Amino acid sequence: MKKSTRYLKSSKTSMNTEIHSKITVQGLEVEIVRKEIKNLHLSVNPPNGQVRVSAPLRLNDEAVRLAIIERLVWIHRHKKRFEDQLRQSQREFVSGESHYFQGRRYLLRVKERVAPPAVRLVNNTTLELVVRPGTGREKREEILNFWYRRQLREQIPPLIEKWEQKMTVSVEDWGIKRMKTRWGTCNRQAKRIWVNLELAKKAPLCLEYIVVHEMTHLLERNHTVRFTSLMEQFMPLWREYRDELNRSILGKEKWRY
Repeated sequence: MKKSTRYLKSSKTSMNTEIHSKITVQGLEVEIVRKEIKNLHLSVNPPNGQVRVSAPLRLNDEAVRLAIIERLVWIHRHKKRFEDQLRQSQREFVSGESHYFQGRRYLLRVKERVAPPAVRLVNNTTLELVVRPGTGREKREEILNFWYRRQLREQIPPLIEKWEQKMTVSVEDWGIKRMKTRWGTCNRQAKRIWVNLELAKKAPLCLEYIVVHEMTHLLERNHTVRFTSLMEQFMPLWREYRDELNRSILGKEKWRY
């Protein structure tokens, strides 16, 4: 027995209409997005292995269901990888907590001073957070995230410039935002890429992998054979960087799907 729900989603920036629906296959809930594409694409996404299918408009639920059944072993293997991935407990932003920057673990040291907020690394072991007396948890998190964002703003432009030359593509705009389901996104029409703020906490090669991944989408929209071939051409070790990113500890987030 399968359950199905369906709704329409229109984009202000595109004339294409996506048809969203959900089905349950052998106890597995799957999100389906039908749009004007030629082939079916299946993905298992963080943080908990949610399954998403991008399907051509012509495929009905039964055809999609059969495609999912054929890939159930692959799906469950990847879901288990996400389920086994280490996750941080809720951070309170107090001294003694573990926090990460560029793939390294630091102990947080909070100092209350009548001075402007500040963040700095001390002796490659400590992440010092200076706040005004009485600053609460949410504000401390905001200060630290502002610092993370500033670090990414310094790291990303040289990466884009480097890979624009190697890939002969042009990125017209880029940005950083907190994303609940993806490490990065690409808007091909605007030639804009976005990266997840969480990447400030990951190893530099993981950040570079995501930048290259999203820039490759400027050449190939979907995760096709051509997309994989391009990734192998530009970054032969991309699978190693992807696996390192997937193994890294995940933050405690209120994921949306």
